[in-house]
Amino acid sequence: MPGFVVRGGREAPARSDKALLSAHARGDGARLRVSSFRRAILAERAMAVPAAVLGPSALSQSGPGSMAPWCSVSSGPSRYVLGMQELFRGHSKTREFPAHSAKVHSVAWSCDGRRLASGSFDKTASVFLLEKDRLVKENNYRGHGDSVDQLCWHPSNPDLFVTASGDKTIRIWDVRTTKCIATVNTKGENINICWSPDGQTIAVGNKDDVVTFIDAKTHRSKAEEQFKFEVNEISWNNDNNMFFLTNGNGCINILSYPELKPVQSINAHPSNCICIKFDPMGKYFATGSADALVSLWDVDELVCVRCFSRLDWPVRTLSFSHDGKMLASASEDHFIDIAEVETGDKLWEVQCESPTFTVAWHPKRPLLAFACDDKDGKYDSSREAGTVKLFGLPNDS
Repeated sequence: MPGFVVRGGREAPARSDKALLSAHARGDGARLRVSSFRRAILAERAMAVPAAVLGPSALSQSGPGSMAPWCSVSSGPSRYVLGMQELFRGHSKTREFPAHSAKVHSVAWSCDGRRLASGSFDKTASVFLLEKDRLVKENNYRGHGDSVDQLCWHPSNPDLFVTASGDKTIRIWDVRTTKCIATVNTKGENINICWSPDGQTIAVGNKDDVVTFIDAKTHRSKAEEQFKFEVNEISWNNDNNMFFLTNGNGCINILSYPELKPVQSINAHPSNCICIKFDPMGKYFATGSADALVSLWDVDELVCVRCFSRLDWPVRTLSFSHDGKMLASASEDHFIDIAEVETGDKLWEVQCESPTFTVAWHPKRPLLAFACDDKDGKYDSSREAGTVKLFGLPNDS
């Protein structure tokens, strides 16, 4: 099926299509649009969390006839929602910035918010400086021999970022020298990457479901894990003591860190669990699935507290705002859903003309960077635009 990797099949969709989801959706039929009726049923099922997952503290808060805490219903827009809607009414402008010669797979902000990096199918990474209400391209980083499928910044050093590529390497870059300071060879075609919260380790996953843990200082492998399930996205928790993986069976697998021993496996979705993100406050994490649902989980209790069901297509990408109060989610729907985390209420919609690959909130401001599958229709309707977009700018800018 176009846009997805068939497991065991090398000749089927091109790597560009696989990278389109950063290997997030490798199951047959995942691209099928989820009907509103089916989505409602799936949401209801997703909320029916097994008692064993909830834990005693959650169970004690609900009894016969009472509403479980994860099923709370909003009584109306909160003060926060009303305030942010008022802000976006005056700051709803989206601007495009040329970045690459092919589709953009990944965008990410440096920890200080001064720079935005993007990775592309054109084998390069670009870095922009944020100046007032616009992005100014600072540099283009070349060296990879295949598509840059994902990138991320050092959690506390705003000068370092790392890229994962299908050329079986990762590269660490320093924006001060505009050079690659390290190239680390890996065993497979890399499709996802994350940097540990303490900055000491980089984890990279490849298309063969191997996750390699690399020392960020020595650039040598510290550990390697081969998994028997489809590994989609990977992430440490904010405390750096657990490692999370989403998989093709709809589960979230949790390992202790650095021991990498299995802690728990949560049946989060009835179909492929695609992406995962932790909120900056450390209270929640969210997962997106091929069932078109986003589920929100309590970090301590590992309880699903609510679902977001406004999208119709598999959820490709997620991002929490800097204060942890907004969650952006996107798919092949031609809009990005922005929800209030605590209520699930719709806060805003960012309109798009094509499917969205990646979203990233600014670490200090209500600015959302994203990239879509846009075409350059001026001269060639099939030519990829390769642009990065920024939402949340003043309407009069």
